[in-house]
Amino acid sequence: RLDINQKKALHRLKLFSIADLLFHFPVRYSDISEVKKIADLVGGDIATVYGKVSKLKTKKAFRSHMPMGEGEIEDLSGKIKIIWFNQAYLAKMIHSGENIKLTGRVTESKNGKYLANPEFEKMPDMPIDAHDTLFAKNGIKNIGFSYPIYAETRGITSKWFYHAIEKIFKDKTLDKIEDYIPADILKKYHLPSIKTALVWIHKPKNIRDAEYARKRFAFEEVFCIQLERQHDKFEYKKNKSFQIIPQIEMVEEFLKRFPFEPTNCQKKSVNTILEDMNKTFPMSRLLEGDVGSGKTAVAATASYITINQRPRDSNGKHQNFGNLQVAYMAPTEILATQHFESFIQYFKHLPINIGLITGSGCRKFPSKVNPTGWTTISRAQLLKWTANGEIPILIGTHALIQKTVKFKNLALAIIDEQHRFGTEQRRKLVKKDAKGNTVAPHLLSMTATPIPRTLALTIYGDLDLSLLDEMPAGRKQIITEIITPNNRNNTYEKIRSELKNGRQLYVICPRIFEAEAEAEIPLRGLSQADEPRGSARLARRDSDPGKGHSAVAKLEMKAVITEAKILKKEIFPEYEIGVLHSKMSKIKKEEVMSAFSSGKINILCATSVVEVGVNVPNATIIIIEGAERFGLAQLHQLRGRVIRSTHQAYCYIFADAKAEKTVERLKALKTAKNGFELAELDLVLRGAGELGGTKQWGITDLGMEAIKNIKMVEAARTEAIRLIEEDPELSKYPLLKQKVHEKAGEFHFE
Repeated sequence: RLDINQKKALHRLKLFSIADLLFHFPVRYSDISEVKKIADLVGGDIATVYGKVSKLKTKKAFRSHMPMGEGEIEDLSGKIKIIWFNQAYLAKMIHSGENIKLTGRVTESKNGKYLANPEFEKMPDMPIDAHDTLFAKNGIKNIGFSYPIYAETRGITSKWFYHAIEKIFKDKTLDKIEDYIPADILKKYHLPSIKTALVWIHKPKNIRDAEYARKRFAFEEVFCIQLERQHDKFEYKKNKSFQIIPQIEMVEEFLKRFPFEPTNCQKKSVNTILEDMNKTFPMSRLLEGDVGSGKTAVAATASYITINQRPRDSNGKHQNFGNLQVAYMAPTEILATQHFESFIQYFKHLPINIGLITGSGCRKFPSKVNPTGWTTISRAQLLKWTANGEIPILIGTHALIQKTVKFKNLALAIIDEQHRFGTEQRRKLVKKDAKGNTVAPHLLSMTATPIPRTLALTIYGDLDLSLLDEMPAGRKQIITEIITPNNRNNTYEKIRSELKNGRQLYVICPRIFEAEAEAEIPLRGLSQADEPRGSARLARRDSDPGKGHSAVAKLEMKAVITEAKILKKEIFPEYEIGVLHSKMSKIKKEEVMSAFSSGKINILCATSVVEVGVNVPNATIIIIEGAERFGLAQLHQLRGRVIRSTHQAYCYIFADAKAEKTVERLKALKTAKNGFELAELDLVLRGAGELGGTKQWGITDLGMEAIKNIKMVEAARTEAIRLIEEDPELSKYPLLKQKVHEKAGEFHFE
């Protein structure tokens, strides 16, 4: 029976049933090898000790009257005090003289060391000298590898989970569970059955059993995602699409218009895309490429070939009702407007109309009054011209997929930085033709986010991948320097000389507010509502007059608003400084970016909100504060903001990290060839959980561990493709279908 606090605790962990409990896996296992001798404990460490407890009592703190539990634990090497703050009851759950294992933080005080709020595990049968004998050549093996540690919350401990799972096992609940993974797949990849895996993951006899169980559940998670993605792909391919015949001469002629020689990757990607669009079912492709690698040029080439063709009938003959159309969707108004202006440059030599639709209004190129420029038009007029085919290229934000926007012959949809463009959004682009067939546009998704191959194959399993991993010839390499605190002044002076030459600067910080900061100086993009609270003086640099702007006072994390004020007051008072972060209103963001783009703002202090889709060619310098807090791939992407022109670009990585490992990791920014290499390195060095935004994909920590294993991902993908080809609705595998529903959310099976 559960008391009310235990029920609340389980609900906080989203555990509502026996099945939920069984699939609430341990995060690690108690292992006697972790145990330290009390004499070897170091202040600040989280340590595990094993010994005999004594002097247990409860009391209240002298001033705060906080309930506390106290005691001592002793092993053969010495003893240490135990204190449980606000958990006095724990001292009553143990008896003096018992052998227990404790895990807690070693804390130094004026009265000596103590273990703060340790977790405990009773181990009455373990001899006190177990630690000394366990790993001797003839010692007892695996004696300590038995006790699982779970994600806990107030009111529920690992001990509670251990006994609850034990009871479920004794009730023979596992006998009723049927395996949903097909037996042939389990056998092929040497994976344990569901029953065996559940026993091994909760009660492993040794580390190998636990690893086999985790391998099975990791495979299962990636396999279910792959099944959902492959089914999406299968469903989308059921639609008809406009067949676009590759025109090689037209492609070559169009590519000559670019001010640079296309890379081999660009040419290969264009050819692959045109091959896909030459089919009668829709393309689904993801184009990955570093900032500045020329994705927009590839998209423009595909658009050019598309709009120069008319729809064909089932016999391949042209129809006489207008040319094919292209929709180009961007994540922000700023980016949509930039693409609109780029496309004007690409297509101004042709007699075609280009439209722009955003929440702020609509535009059309060319203007009747000014054939070389654009004009503002009403939304109703733009929608009318799009519906009758007079506007072959329409660029915009999500406004593009609203019900009111209708195309006559939409043949190609280009989605920029919206790679997880879901099934529901795709359905909005599908329409019925005169014969009742569903017609879907070819879909080209694009991203500048470097994604490890294993993650891309999983998350975007329904999309075919193309990589742009070369930069256009003649593009200058960004000069990247890792700056330690004592070199800040010299760096600021180098930046000042660039600013004097008319260049602009980004300053990126990990957070928005510094809690203790006081608002003093008005800045662009910072309203009264943004002012941080607190009466403390503004955190500032050492003001020794002999040293100028020297060492930086330590802030736990650099804050955009605080840093902007410091830069304005102490470093670059002669320049206009703006602020940009995610808490600002959309209109305010647009205003600040517009001012930066036009040069009214010289320095833009921002969070990583500028990571995607900001194009200011004159901004050639970037400072990244607190760089140790970002992943390598994210740092690389932020750095890409300053590679938009032929001017020399500079990236200064300001790192306060003293750890050698961290500095070594940051040095990879100077040596790695591209963002993909850095993303792979991030995966190895920091783990899958560090990949920006992995939580948004709904993958558990266990599933993300699987992403490190390319063989596992490829195996899961291969089996998912095979099953969907053989049995698209998984009618032969009802249990598997149900599991995919649970894991992947709404699964669009018939």
